[in-house]
Amino acid sequence: MRTERHSKHGAPVTMRDIAKEAGVSVATVSHVVNNKQGARIGEETRQRVHEAIDLLGYRTNALAKTLSVGSSRFIGLVADAIATTPFAGQIIHGAQDEAWKHGYVLLVANIDGNKAAENDAIAMMLEHQVRGILYSTWYHREIEVPESLHQTDTVLVDCFSTGSGLPAVVPDEEQGGKAATQELIDAGHQRIAFINTTTPSPALTGRLAGYRSALESSGLEFDASLVISAVPEQEGGYEVTSAIIASGASAVFCHNDRVAMGLYDGLRVRGLDVPKDIAVVGFDNQEVIAAHLRPPLTTVALPHYEIGAAGIRVLLGLEREQDNALYLINCPAIKRQSV
Repeated sequence: MRTERHSKHGAPVTMRDIAKEAGVSVATVSHVVNNKQGARIGEETRQRVHEAIDLLGYRTNALAKTLSVGSSRFIGLVADAIATTPFAGQIIHGAQDEAWKHGYVLLVANIDGNKAAENDAIAMMLEHQVRGILYSTWYHREIEVPESLHQTDTVLVDCFSTGSGLPAVVPDEEQGGKAATQELIDAGHQRIAFINTTTPSPALTGRLAGYRSALESSGLEFDASLVISAVPEQEGGYEVTSAIIASGASAVFCHNDRVAMGLYDGLRVRGLDVPKDIAVVGFDNQEVIAAHLRPPLTTVALPHYEIGAAGIRVLLGLEREQDNALYLINCPAIKRQSV
């Protein structure tokens, strides 16, 4: 039986070491080592990989049993900084709890935008024959999918890639925008402003579409002058306060809770009261903001925990397949005292 050798740095030999020695990709090494059915690999390439394995003394000691059955009880999650953001780390919690419920353990790699770390993390997960990989970003956006993710079952979480063929689990931005606006309509408001973001994103277009849909459903005319753009930060909300007051709106739907916090500040400086003078609804349900403003902010939650959990269910085939491979997760309204 081959004994395990170590690289010149003292670490066990990995698939990346074999790939470098043989002049091939990590995915090719994985296919050869695991005898991947249907992989189009020439005999000469296979021979180079086997020669590199013999030369470096590689063996899959960590998961020998896993290799015999072709998969493991691990699921990978490659995250772009979500572990360190104020609330999006709930994606990891949701995925972890759901994975455990079905007998799997989550392997998490927080790569923080580092492409080399991302490649290494995916290679490690392929080497360990994970059941599949969740690939997640810290805010909802379109991405370019790393090529190596096509070597295993992959689900995109809080992101999507048009034309990739990969399923994506994302928040329903339009439904969330409609829910936020509906809170204000139900409270009797008819002239409702919307502070939208300046950042191109699904949130920009989706929440605006939801705002318009709620107005239309209630028989209220859309007025483009009531849609005011602001940077999606506290300063943005503060800076457009004068425009909001000048619009004559009795209520405002803010793109996110940080914008709402800035609007609160701007209204307070001008001696106006929330919700007596102007009602305000946010988006995100960022607890450190929404629950502690005075008055506490009515908002719409980005359901990060459920997005993570749903990602696991989609990966395991436990969700009904969607024709467009896009799984929209409901964004619920969180009622407080700002309306």
